[in-house]
Amino acid sequence: MRRHRVGTSLYAGVLFVVLGTLAWASGQPFIFPSLGPSAFILAFQRDGDRTGLASVVMSHFIGGVAGLLAYSLLAGGVSLVADPTAFSMAGLRLVASATLSLVVTSWGMIATDTVHAPACATTLIVSLGLLSTPLQVAVIVVGVGVLVAFHALVLSAYHRATDPSRTALVDG
Repeated sequence: MRRHRVGTSLYAGVLFVVLGTLAWASGQPFIFPSLGPSAFILAFQRDGDRTGLASVVMSHFIGGVAGLLAYSLLAGGVSLVADPTAFSMAGLRLVASATLSLVVTSWGMIATDTVHAPACATTLIVSLGLLSTPLQVAVIVVGVGVLVAFHALVLSAYHRATDPSRTALVDG
């Protein structure tokens, strides 16, 4: 059990370092709050059903697009970087944007059978004006894609190293 805790923790960190390095080198927001839970889920349930790799990317895509649409429709120009005044129109617009994005993201993930809970945080990040430009949403989705691709590469290398029969199945 202890070995699983240590391995999961270290592997989640490795997954995150890949995107942290990309963010640092590019100056783009390739690390964002909902990426941490995605990295943890991938590390904890390496081969589990919830790590359906296409589902992880698709769910964040749905969350990003839903957040961008809700923000554009309801809260464009407002951001949750400072506390809005009580009962302000700006605060109401942000609440409406966040609510709409969460509803659309939840529906979209269920409708496409790509449920990955951290995408609900992605939609809030976007719909609350924190990363709310089309370029930032694209960076989010690309970042998740890089995370998932790196994870798949690590899994493939691990399986090849620990189970030579998998190599024969893949190659043959």
